[in-house]
Amino acid sequence: MQSLNHANSPKSMGLEPSSTPNESDYVQFQRSLKADAFPRNGMSARAAHAIVASHLWTDSNPMLNLSSFVTTYMEPEAQALMAQHAHVNYIDHDMYPKSYELEGIMVDMLHELWNGPKDATPYGAACVGSSEACMLAGLAHKWNWRQAREKDGKDASRPNMVTGGNVQIVWKKFMKYFDVEPRIVPLEPGEYRLTADKLDEYVDENTICVVAIAGQTFTGEDDDFKAIHDWLDEYEKRSGVSVPMHIDGASGGFIHPFLYPDYEWDFRLPRVESINASGHKFGLVYPGLGWVVFRDRSVFNEDLVFYVNYLGGESPTATLNFSRNAAQIVGQAYQFLRSGREGYRVIMQKTVDNAELLRELLLESGYFEIMNKTQTIPVVALTLKDEVTKFNEFDLSAKVRENGWVLSAYSMPANAQSVNSLRVVVRPHLNDSVIRELAQDIINACQYLEEHGGTATAPELHAHAKASPKC
Repeated sequence: MQSLNHANSPKSMGLEPSSTPNESDYVQFQRSLKADAFPRNGMSARAAHAIVASHLWTDSNPMLNLSSFVTTYMEPEAQALMAQHAHVNYIDHDMYPKSYELEGIMVDMLHELWNGPKDATPYGAACVGSSEACMLAGLAHKWNWRQAREKDGKDASRPNMVTGGNVQIVWKKFMKYFDVEPRIVPLEPGEYRLTADKLDEYVDENTICVVAIAGQTFTGEDDDFKAIHDWLDEYEKRSGVSVPMHIDGASGGFIHPFLYPDYEWDFRLPRVESINASGHKFGLVYPGLGWVVFRDRSVFNEDLVFYVNYLGGESPTATLNFSRNAAQIVGQAYQFLRSGREGYRVIMQKTVDNAELLRELLLESGYFEIMNKTQTIPVVALTLKDEVTKFNEFDLSAKVRENGWVLSAYSMPANAQSVNSLRVVVRPHLNDSVIRELAQDIINACQYLEEHGGTATAPELHAHAKASPKC
């Protein structure tokens, strides 16, 4: 149950009524944040802190937001280290060469972690989340495709990208922003991932790459990497057209290497030329941090690199974003050193174990069917059984929020939009006791809704979501 955080109350911050009535800290605290005008006068640091803090009091507790994949806990030592470098403008390579070097070290580590060829030159970048990382990878593939077409004297005006209906929204943004035709293979009820079955209807000589997902948003499942890869091999034999793959490992990229080391999802597949992953998800760093790593330096087209000298020395820049602080890169370095392979393995294994426990407890309740056939990443995707008719997944999501939990309820993409899903992301900060409490709260909510019926329908919640867009 959400409650007022008394640690941020006016009294706890020393903002008690003053004997001096003229603009004391307490009087200043009574002002509200107004969106229609820039403040005329300033105020004390304590009052400004208190007003902003009070504005945020009713936000959800991030630790209970299980609709989100992003990291909500880091150790005090990591927090202190990140705070010490929050004012470092990482992009200024001449002034902060060690920060820049640290990024390169992380890229080398990830290239090795994802089984990049030993004779290759690792190349990649730290990004503001996987969204920027995906767009950089997409641009690299578009540029390579276009130059190859132009070299052969062929039309290069109609690039397309093939991916599944389970794709994260960033790829739809990329295709719209950068004029790439979307070729999105629709899902089917019971099959919520991209397979090779329909690729012949979507892949052609204008396909810049096929994007496959490791740990998708909707159910946590992987696309069928090996089958897609083998199909593309056969396609090249038939057509002479070579189509590369990009792996969106936003969630799986920091789980698969540690729990499934023999699983070939990464650069071991020769057509995989780029991989992205979210350092701020199971990379265990606060948002926002994403990584993009290329099989070899040659994959990232030199035309996409800019050289600037107005910060104090000539520096290459290849990211969409420019200025950003070094805190998240420093935080990632801390986490890699702190945990190492064995530490990440232990953390991820326990997290998947907790997801399996939650899955079992909810299936035993008799209300749910499981949607993800395999439990490779710690995501539990459920749909209510057909015989549950008095409430739906949206009702359930609204009901458990009364206990502070935030769970995603959504309808699946085309052609599986008739299926509603309730998704729980089990992050490393949750322990066995919390998982059992969560399961009981969900079951209690089901029992209450079964007796009293649901009130929040899917269309109502979708309308609310449209009125309150979130990036």
